[in-house]
Parts: sequence; C-alpha cells; structure tokens
Amino acid sequence: MSTISDSAAAPTTRRVDQLLAHYGESHRDPRNGAIHCVAIPLIMVSLVGLMYSLHPWVAYAFLAASLIYYARIGSWVFFGTMALVSLGAIALVQALGSALLPVSIAVFVVAWIAQFVGHRIEGRKPSFFEDLQYLWVGPLFVLAKLFARLGVRW
Repeated sequence: MSTISDSAAAPTTRRVDQLLAHYGESHRDPRNGAIHCVAIPLIMVSLVGLMYSLHPWVAYAFLAASLIYYARIGSWVFFGTMALVSLGAIALVQALGSALLPVSIAVFVVAWIAQFVGHRIEGRKPSFFEDLQYLWVGPLFVLAKLFARLGVRW
C-alpha cells in the first residue's frame, strides 16, 4: 500500500513546457532553428512597429495581452524576459521615427519569407497552422534556446 498519491508521485508538466515541446517538433532542423532565432525577433519588432503605426495604444494593448498570455502559461522567467523585450521593442520602434512604417513592412515581409523557407527546409508546416497561440510561443522558443546556451532554467 502506497502512501503517496498518484498525483504526488508524477510531477506535473507546466503548460509552457508542453507548448515548447510541441513547437520543437516542427523545428528540429538546425537550419530552421537558426532562421527562427533571427526571424522571430524581427517579426515581433516589426509587428509592434506596424501596430504602433496604426496608433501607439494598439501596440501597447497587443504587448499587454501578450504579457498576460505569458504570465498564464507558467514561467516567470519567460514573463519577465518578455516584459523587458517588449520595452526594448517599443524603444526601437520609437527610435525609427518617420521610417517606422516602411521599415516595419519590409522587415515583416522578409522575416516571414525566411520563416517559410525554414519550414520548407524542415519539411513540416508551421505550428501556428494548427493553433494560433504558437505565434506567441515562437518568441519563447528563441528565448529557450538562448537560456539553454546561458544555462538559465526557465
């Protein structure tokens, strides 16, 4: 007779770990991973730039909603890092001044083309085709790779 319940014996997997594991399944090729590590941050900043071009509050609302999503999936390290990244993205977008819209459009298009080239190399479709939340998991994938190189546990 065991005194440890089944739920206590098996550690629960955090939602962020489940999402990253699933995302990683379609990003195993090192070339695709490298492309994503460049293209995802570019897409993120360009997307914030496009929204900021509409109105700054559109960008702020998007970033706030993104941070709420990151807070809910179970990693304060990712949440804190994404909060800092968001502040950096806003600073970069503001620094672009009158070049913001054309630069954001160009970077957005080129980075997405690179993403699809990466998936062509991989031979698997992008994860967000299954579930749109993987658009928010992509930046965490990049951070997870960075954290792994730095020895940071998230």
